[in-house]
Amino acid sequence: MPPHTEEDMHFHHKSKQFFYILSREAKMKFKDETVKLKEGTGVEVSPMEVHQMRNTSDKEIEFIVVSMPKSHGDRELI
Repeated sequence: MPPHTEEDMHFHHKSKQFFYILSREAKMKFKDETVKLKEGTGVEVSPMEVHQMRNTSDKEIEFIVVSMPKSHGDRELI
């Protein structure tokens, strides 16, 4: 994810997701809190949970997202 970028705030109707940070740090914004994610850590996002991945740093970050079931077509913007 490029520096100083973020996803649109959204949720998934059916998909549970797990984000795992491979390099540097990221922030996951939820409806009422923001969680700082360091390299080698992750966070689970439940279906219907509003979230937004953010890179507020000056460097590119890498992460893996696993969705179950697939999240294609299951995303709704807030």
